[in-house]
Amino acid sequence: MTFVVVYDACVLYGNTQRDMLIRIAQSGLVQAKWTNAILDEMQHNLAANRPDIPVEKLTRLRVLMNAALPDALVEDYEPLIETLKLPDP
Repeated sequence: MTFVVVYDACVLYGNTQRDMLIRIAQSGLVQAKWTNAILDEMQHNLAANRPDIPVEKLTRLRVLMNAALPDALVEDYEPLIETLKLPDP
């Protein structure tokens, strides 16, 4: 049985860590999940902190991440948000 793991923006921010986590999911050790909101936050923070990276590259990064793990993107989850009790909104 593999564990389902939500990759939050903070762990997807760094290139080396992001690559390692995607490879771990590709190997089947975990089922990685993220949302467009998580990817938006990652992309926004990278754009803010790394103005040397063109927006086109950040958009391509997002496309490549979703292509690398086609089942990772979770959609239509919004109705569940109010039922969750999490430490980080």
